[in-house]
Amino acid sequence: MKSITFIDNSSKPKFQQLIDFIINSIEDGTLLRGQRLPSINEISKSSDIARMTVAKAYDELRKLGLITSHHGKGFYLASTDTRTQLNVFVLFDALTPYKEILYDNLMSSLGEGVNVNIFFHHHNLKVFENLLLNNLGHYNFYVVMPHFREDVTKILQNIPKEKLLILDIDTPKLGNDYAILCQDFEKNIYRGLSEAIFLLRKYQTLSLVLSSKNFQFTPIGIIKGFEEFCEHNGISYEIISNLEEEEHLQKDHAYLVFRENDLVRFINWSNKKGWKLGEDIGLISYDDTPIKEILAEGISVISNDFALMGRRAAEMILSREKGRFVNESQFIERKSL
Repeated sequence: MKSITFIDNSSKPKFQQLIDFIINSIEDGTLLRGQRLPSINEISKSSDIARMTVAKAYDELRKLGLITSHHGKGFYLASTDTRTQLNVFVLFDALTPYKEILYDNLMSSLGEGVNVNIFFHHHNLKVFENLLLNNLGHYNFYVVMPHFREDVTKILQNIPKEKLLILDIDTPKLGNDYAILCQDFEKNIYRGLSEAIFLLRKYQTLSLVLSSKNFQFTPIGIIKGFEEFCEHNGISYEIISNLEEEEHLQKDHAYLVFRENDLVRFINWSNKKGWKLGEDIGLISYDDTPIKEILAEGISVISNDFALMGRRAAEMILSREKGRFVNESQFIERKSL
């Protein structure tokens, strides 16, 4: 096996650099099945790294089914199949239309031969914790969407950081030595509303409808960004908990909604009152889906690019890239505003 050079200031720990080096050596044909690998001591001495670092890398490669050890003889390459051994645990809050887009792009970008199992916690913290703890050690990578207002850092720290990708929601207490691909909700909502400001000014009040039921919740950053935008731009606003009653709708007001049920209810009630979206009453939905392009002649949205997020997540899984990355959102103008 050719010699490896470790990068001291890399975001990847040295044991992961060694894993990647061996996998790359398999893929470029340098290492062949049945070939003997250097011993832990040999790599430790030649590369001046700790024996425990090499042992950890070899242990991970053994779990992947790529190497095997024979007592008294050393380590050998057991398989050259580097893709079929990737088993990914995915934990979402719920399967909503936009998360289907994310999941489909994640799956297609991971490629064939990668085993993926998906679970849902439905914003139940106990279910979230049990699903993670009960599946520790059963997968070699974990993709987790921690949609909670509670701090779940301690739960997530049960998963080795090199095997974890935090998706969609940031976990601020985890450092940049973790893989985090998230939305900056406060920035995105402020910027999205700013792009729509000339449309919004024709309405008397802008209402934020919180999604507190049916396994959805509104990230606190959304509320902060919404309030900052309205106050900085002198726009009258209110925050309402739900759209359970038709009386919540008022003519010449604009509404920002999250739940699909609220969206359908809003359109039905507006039609019953004879109000035209974009003229008598305004509507913005959060997170785009294909149906919103054609529903009621088009629903204006502020949306994260979930197709891009899915593809980017797959890249980070396959490359074991670490760091905190923000997936940008955009305002899409349609006739409802």
